[in-house]
Order: sequence, then structure tokens, then C-alpha cells
Amino acid sequence: MSGTENPEADPGHGTALWSSAAWRRSAVSWLDERLAAAGIERTGEVAQPHLRPWGTVLRAPTTRGPVWLKAPGPGTAFEVGLYRLLLRVVPERIPPPIAVDVERGWVVLPDGGTPLGELLDGPALADALVTILPEYGRLQRDLMPHVQDLLALGVTDMRAAVMPRRFDEAAHAVGEYVERYGDPSDRETHRRATAMRAAFVSWSERLAAASVPPSLDHNDLHPWNILVTGTPPAQRVRFYDWGDSVVAHPFAGMLVALGFLRSRLGVAPDDPAILRPRDAYLEVFGDLAPRAELVEELELACRVGRIARTLVWERSVRAQGHARAGEFARAPLNSFASLPADSWIALGA
Repeated sequence: MSGTENPEADPGHGTALWSSAAWRRSAVSWLDERLAAAGIERTGEVAQPHLRPWGTVLRAPTTRGPVWLKAPGPGTAFEVGLYRLLLRVVPERIPPPIAVDVERGWVVLPDGGTPLGELLDGPALADALVTILPEYGRLQRDLMPHVQDLLALGVTDMRAAVMPRRFDEAAHAVGEYVERYGDPSDRETHRRATAMRAAFVSWSERLAAASVPPSLDHNDLHPWNILVTGTPPAQRVRFYDWGDSVVAHPFAGMLVALGFLRSRLGVAPDDPAILRPRDAYLEVFGDLAPRAELVEELELACRVGRIARTLVWERSVRAQGHARAGEFARAPLNSFASLPADSWIALGA
């Protein structure tokens, strides 16, 4: 997962290619063809609101509202094929893609609604997650029989049995960064987190023997990746931006979902604002194990899931190079550094 520090080393992707007039002409031509095939007409100029070393997005106004052409880089190219699988298995829980081209690595998505983070904050956000997180849990249950399909698409394997090896990968990658860019405090932080290996192996072994099987973990389930249309009781929720997703214990998704909520509210992990959405989510899995066992699994999954967060951050930072990553350069270190935290919900980054 470490890759290269040079984001332009592969001429088949990267900002130099995606910002070129030739690539843009080709992408817009393909977009217009796919829109026409779907009975949609573009009504204005195409913009490029996102251009990053790990991917780019084009936005176009159409007769059916705005659409987005997403072109991820190699590290997240699986997302294109993943949308095809999601459309087949959980079509009601995602923005249904208008077009998918796995060979080119392009997907066209419709307007899926307003991000939840633009609509709600504070206690109202916690109340909404009581309803929304069970929908995410049902998506995960529907995908459990498709774990091998997910792995075949290239979604990274972060199942409990392989996590000790992932820990070593994360320790090595973060160690390289610390040696090159860190200070003595960073080295001590890295040392303390690396010393957690025995505990981490124990967590992983317990999680591997747990009751709930692996599934898809969005791995970045914050309110801006949850899209909402309508109002209760006719509200519809879709989950968006799957480029960070991994195959893991499904409960690992609560590390970001509930960690973000705790950060916004400034409350303790055992505050009712955290426990209510947690318990609503766990009800979806209530036939698999007693509630106390599910709570223990969730806390273990979130502790183990910090390594998946570390490595996904590392992949993004490497795509642009640490020297050009700005504030995000420290994100893998911050995630790795959260391992010794007492709380299962310590997010890190």
C-alpha cells in the first residue's frame, strides 16, 4: 500500500493527465455519449471541482440535475466496479450510477441528495443517526454474502485474521515518515503505538472469533458522505464516496460515524447521544449474538479499525507525496498514534 512518492510516475493517471485538454475532451465526449444513452441531455459547461493526485471529478448540469463523472486513481480504482456491485445488491442505498466503465475507470453518478452534514449538527445530528445508522447496517448485512466479490474487485482485505500483518505494514509506513519528517516527540509517539502490537494481535484474534461475519466497511462514514432527500417520514438516505472502503468487521465503520459525532458534541463515549445511535445500529445484528457481546465486538472492531484508517490515509498521502500533502501528511501518524488510547472511539484522524 505504500506506493510511490511521485504522483506522476504512472502516466495513466495523476493530475498532469487529468488536467490536460486531451483527457478532458475524451472524458466529456464519453460523458455526453453515456448521458444520451440514458435519455439525459447536458445543459451547460463541464466543471472540474476536484483535482487531486488520487482522483478527479467532473461536474455537469443536465436535464435531470447535476451529474458527476468520477475518475479515481489506481489506489481506489476498485470503487468503479464496486458501484456496479452495490447497484445490483443494494440499489436503494446508493446514488444509482448512470454509467460505469471499469476499463477506463470512470463512473457517472446522479445527484443523490443533500449531505447530512449540511442539514444537521449537534443533538439533531445524533437523533438523525439513530434512524440512519440502522440503514447502513442493513446495507452491510445484505453485502455479507458478497465478501469474495468485494475482494475480487480489489477492495482491500482488512478482515480480522490479516490485521496483525496490516499492523506491521502501518508501523513500517508511519515509521518511514517519522524518520524522514518527524521530531523526537513523533518518534516517541510511534514507539508507543508500535509497542501495542501484542495487544493489537489479541484484539484481532478475538475479533476473528466473533459472531458477526465480515462485510463492507465504508471507512469514512461522516455526515458529508450520507446523502438525504425528502423529509421524515418519507426521507430517503443514500451512502456515497466508497473510495476508502475496505472489507472488514462491519462494526469498524462506527469508528468514524460515532467518533465524528462525539467530536462534534464534545461528549464522553458513554453519553446517551453516542449510545442511542450505537444501539440502534446494533439492533440490525441482534439475531447474531446477545447485545453485550455485540457491544464488545463493536469496541474491538473500532480499535482494530484504526489500522485500516492509518493505511488508507497512508495510501492517499503517498499518492501526492508527503512533502505536498500539507496538513494531511500527519494523518497516518495521527491514526496510528490513537492505538494506545483508552477509549475505543478515539478517532485520531
